[in-house]
Amino acid sequence: MILSNIAILDAIERGALKIEHLAGRDPSASPFNTTAVDLQLGTEILVPKSDQPLALDLRKKGISSFLHQHSTTYRISEDQPFTLRKGTFVLGNTMEKVGFPLLTDEQCYSGRVEGKSSLARCGILVHFTAPTIHAGFTGTITLEMINLSENDFLLYPGMFVCQLIVEEVKGYPTGAPNQFIGQTKPAGVIK
Repeated sequence: MILSNIAILDAIERGALKIEHLAGRDPSASPFNTTAVDLQLGTEILVPKSDQPLALDLRKKGISSFLHQHSTTYRISEDQPFTLRKGTFVLGNTMEKVGFPLLTDEQCYSGRVEGKSSLARCGILVHFTAPTIHAGFTGTITLEMINLSENDFLLYPGMFVCQLIVEEVKGYPTGAPNQFIGQTKPAGVIK
């Protein structure tokens, strides 16, 4: 079941869901939609290097470390946005830190991250393959972004770049390993 804007805010107030800076906000105003919360782009863009004679092999552990070592990081600001060029793939992350606590005495939640239609209509795909945010996750959300349009597109911090849909989890999950819990950078947790 997908939570409404009012139910999302209620879950935040009860501590069953954490989304930075939303407690006490008006659920009928931005960044809320009727069944989602818009999230903002953070201040780092990670561009995987394309000049490496490497083939990615996910059987080997440590995708976060690999990306960190084989990417260029750009810090962006209002005055210095990142120009996402045609056909370019980058990683970013949300400004907001989210948390889906594993609770035994209360309803647990998970989430899905989806792109925004306003960006899709410009040819920008955001978070296009791995939308699930599992119960037990805490951290910023890494966003996979690519420009499929014929035009350059500016990415700047604070722009609403995706939407978080919150769902109820049936039953009480037990913790499970996840290499991205606690991430604060686009590459994930560096070990």
